[in-house]
Order: sequence, then structure tokens, then C-alpha cells
Amino acid sequence: MAEKKHNALVQAVMDFKNNHPDLYEFIMFNLLSNIATITNFVVLWLSTLLLFKNLVKPFDWWIFHYGINQGGLGGFFAFLLAYVCAQIVNYFVQKNLVFGASFGMDRLFWYIVTVVVAGIVSVWMPPYIIAWLNPYVGGLAATIANVANIVAQVVINYPMMKFVIMRK
Repeated sequence: MAEKKHNALVQAVMDFKNNHPDLYEFIMFNLLSNIATITNFVVLWLSTLLLFKNLVKPFDWWIFHYGINQGGLGGFFAFLLAYVCAQIVNYFVQKNLVFGASFGMDRLFWYIVTVVVAGIVSVWMPPYIIAWLNPYVGGLAATIANVANIVAQVVINYPMMKFVIMRK
């Protein structure tokens, strides 16, 4: 009996995939992006607590402004490292599991450009969000800033992956 229910569920998912391929792909993009999201949070928390905890001096360069209350130089490095690690994981997940894409260096170039643009946004935003939220939520401000980063990344990454990088 359980096997019949399992088969019916698999069939229902396959029917949905066949009837709504773009919506299915977007859902899978977001679901499987959680692998990169988990990587992002784990690396952010570990690097903040262990790797960069002593780098507390303010960091102010170009468009990046991380005061002591926003994590300073350590906060900048933690967000940057978390982003890079998540994007490496995300590349393989999206390429192999969501889009099933194979492509040459020309599309890899566009993936790197997309990641750099989204990365600049992701490393630029946190100190502003943290400064704004810190009086209200304290230590959770960095985690909320990371959630905002992830939303920004989906807005930037999905259209580029679907229509430029991973297109068939």
C-alpha cells in the first residue's frame, strides 16, 4: 500500500513537471538553492565565531563600510567567504541538478560575472541592514542581513541562469 502511494506521488510530481516545466524549474532552483543557503549560513557563523573573530577593526573601502557594530574587517571577510563558498556549491547544484546544463567557457564567463555582481551586492548590503536592525534585534541582525542577501541573489541569479548561463 505504501509503495502505491509513493508511486502516485512520484507520478504526480512528474505530471506537474511535464505540464509546468518553467514553474517546476523555478521551484527546484529555489529548493536546491537551500544547499548553498545552508553552506552560506554555516560558513558565515563558523567564520564569524572562529576564523575572523579577532578582526574587529573597522573596515572602510570603496562601497564597503563595516564598522565595529557591523563586524568590522572580520564581518566583511565572513560575508565574503560565506558568499564564495555558497556560490561554488550553487554552481554545481544548479548546473547538474536543476538545469542539467553543459556548456563551454563563454557561459562560465557569464556565471562568474553574475556571481561577482551578486557578490558585490551581497557584501555591500549587510552593514547597512545590520546598522538599521541592530537596535531592534541585536545579534540576529547579521542573520537577517544574510537572509536579505539570499533574496537579492535569487533576484539576480535565477534570470541570468535560466536565460543566459544554463539555457539549453
